[in-house]
Amino acid sequence: MSAYVIEWLSLLGRWVHLITGIAWIGSSFYFVWLDNHLTAPTDESLARRGVGGELWAVHGGGFYNAQKYRVAPQTLPKSLHWFYWEAYSTLLSGFFLLGLLYYAQAEIYLIDPRVALLSKPAAIAISVGAIVGGWLVYDALCRSPLARHGVWLGGILALLLSAAAFELCRLFSGRGAFIQFGAMLGAIMVANVFFVIIPGQREMVRAKAEGREPDPQAGLRGKLRSVHNTYFTLPVLFTMISNHYPLTFGARYNWLVLVAISTAGLSIRTYFVDRHKRHERGGKTAPWPALLGLAILAATAAALAPHPTSQATAASQATAAGAADPTPFAAIQRIVAARCVPCHAAAPTQPGFATAPKGLMLDTPDALLTHVAQIAPPVAAGTMPIGNLTNMTDAERAQLLDWIRHGAPR
Repeated sequence: MSAYVIEWLSLLGRWVHLITGIAWIGSSFYFVWLDNHLTAPTDESLARRGVGGELWAVHGGGFYNAQKYRVAPQTLPKSLHWFYWEAYSTLLSGFFLLGLLYYAQAEIYLIDPRVALLSKPAAIAISVGAIVGGWLVYDALCRSPLARHGVWLGGILALLLSAAAFELCRLFSGRGAFIQFGAMLGAIMVANVFFVIIPGQREMVRAKAEGREPDPQAGLRGKLRSVHNTYFTLPVLFTMISNHYPLTFGARYNWLVLVAISTAGLSIRTYFVDRHKRHERGGKTAPWPALLGLAILAATAAALAPHPTSQATAASQATAAGAADPTPFAAIQRIVAARCVPCHAAAPTQPGFATAPKGLMLDTPDALLTHVAQIAPPVAAGTMPIGNLTNMTDAERAQLLDWIRHGAPR
């Protein structure tokens, strides 16, 4: 398959994934908001009919009155709306992208020989195993007696997910590991819908249709998984955009960065979920979860900031390579031409690339000088060249960074 066709398939796949993801997250967030804003009905006739909570809202020029039954209505309505195609479509489009980019082109996006010497089949097998295994372990925990103790369940899940982040970052490229972590969480979320939430709802509907009293436990199990899904959402969204930010996945301790930013997202989401229930606390919401999330983000940003000691180390490496003075521009051009231009050119020669990544072209002196600020962070993080496909040496990387630190003289 030509690189041009792959690029178009990637574009269309990402577009569909974004559209379906927005639809799924939007409905999920709405129903979490709705559940947490319900109040006991003031009309006694509603309570007698089994309504456990209601909410009034105004939107789009009209008034809405949403009602939720404690278990089920006395008579099933003729038209009953379901919410599941959004989740399934998000999963299918996500796996399409995973297969197109990270499996079909594993040697570019998934494997990094500097991290682990994996064959393409081995890398794909590990990836699929992590996704399937993640669901099996999570589901087993949720079906165990531990599910009755939310804090303990949450703590164990946090430890296991942190361990998964650590192992994935030891096996795959940083970019690939972050995407794999997100794919594992996203798959758990969709599996929650497919194996627990929708079957529980179908059983309740079937019970009413057959004249049986629905088992409320089916709905409660589904609600538990829905709550888990809403907390997984922000970490998954972070991993979806992480490939644009090599300062995160290219960090020395990138697994800690992944855990930290995921924890920050979870904390911030916790704040908003708590805020939905502020009517139960006199309109007040404790700000600590949001402040904790922001503090984690600030600490992560500070930890990833360039430090003078690291610059001094890089400078000493350049000196050891015979580059005490700034490397001549002609030598820099030769390094860039050999290690960067195969991808970053008007007509890339590196297999798998139809156009320059991010439209960044470095095939002329003026283009190289123009984009110095853009190339410095990924080169310093070691994420470029991607997967070190063009075999840039440590000495060449040190020379390039030393030249940039000296003001990129021509």
